Amino acid sequence: MPDTQPAEMIIQGLTSAGKAFRPSDWAERLSGVLSTFGKDHRMCYSPYVRPVTIDGVKCVVVDNKLKEAQPKAHAFLMGFAKDNDLQVLDGRRCSERPAS
Repeated sequence: MPDTQPAEMIIQGLTSAGKAFRPSDWAERLSGVLSTFGKDHRMCYSPYVRPVTIDGVKCVVVDNKLKEAQPKAHAFLMGFAKDNDLQVLDGRRCSERPAS
């Protein structure tokens, strides 16, 4: 039986009412919570969480493997989305671009 669970969840920077979430760099800030610093002293996003822009909307893509690897971090991200009334979508969108 094929796995129907999406590989990723997308937290959109839009509320359920369709309003843009502020501040404008929220996706980078949220992704930064799980980032680390590499040997070159540069910030590296987690392999499970990354900011992107989809159709002009800032988003955070959350790999569902995070739920097993770091359940508290996954719960934090999903709680953030719920607390801020953000839209959460299943799966990956083809038009995603890294956030700038």
